[in-house]
Amino acid sequence: MERKGILGRKLGMTQVFSKNGKLLPVTVVEVEPNVVTQIKTVETDGYEAIQLGFDTKREKLSNKAEKGHLAKANTTPKRFLKEIRGVDVSKYELGQELDVTIFEEGEMVDVTGTSKGKGYQGVIKRYHQSRGPMGHGSQYHRGVGSLGTLRPMRVFKGKKLPGHMGDETVTMQNLEVVAVMPEENVILIKGNVPGAKKSLVIIKSAVKKPNVKKEKVELVSYETNEPKAEEQATVVNEASQETAE
Repeated sequence: MERKGILGRKLGMTQVFSKNGKLLPVTVVEVEPNVVTQIKTVETDGYEAIQLGFDTKREKLSNKAEKGHLAKANTTPKRFLKEIRGVDVSKYELGQELDVTIFEEGEMVDVTGTSKGKGYQGVIKRYHQSRGPMGHGSQYHRGVGSLGTLRPMRVFKGKKLPGHMGDETVTMQNLEVVAVMPEENVILIKGNVPGAKKSLVIIKSAVKKPNVKKEKVELVSYETNEPKAEEQATVVNEASQETAE
């Protein structure tokens, strides 16, 4: 199966219900039309990839080099430029727009984002280590513990110590596409994806399950078929005019 990908913005999580009564936790990802800003080939760059631009920004926030680069694709300045490798570049054109319809319900995808930053944390929160006894006689509670043996007289490389936690590139694999909504430029992905709300995420075809496509889930819709207030008022006015005549 051909690799494909698109850039989006995580809006948050919610839940939807299938018609067979199951509750599905989903992440809502807003995917505005992506623009193909560059096509890389083996002859010119040594590998094949497409560069996608996402999230239009003001011209004053972009420099001359960026404007010239995006002018080749005849598009406005973009906030994010990311590459998608492993695609068939012959199927893409410079300046082409991609939307949520490149994915279908039931497809398996990998979602990459930047995890939430936790600041400077200790080993208990960072690596889930156990604490010591909390009695008053114990003088060891949430410390690191022994740092090494007597013989080398040093701390081994790779020792789990307190430090910066979070704010890393994380990929969640084998997530299912529950729904694709072209009208709202939204895609619903089953489960959670890394990142804070309104952060950038990259949705790609699943590496481990590229040919797997599950059966489409029929979701419950809560839209009513009752006419809107404006339509009701129009019907009432037409009826009153007919009565007057």
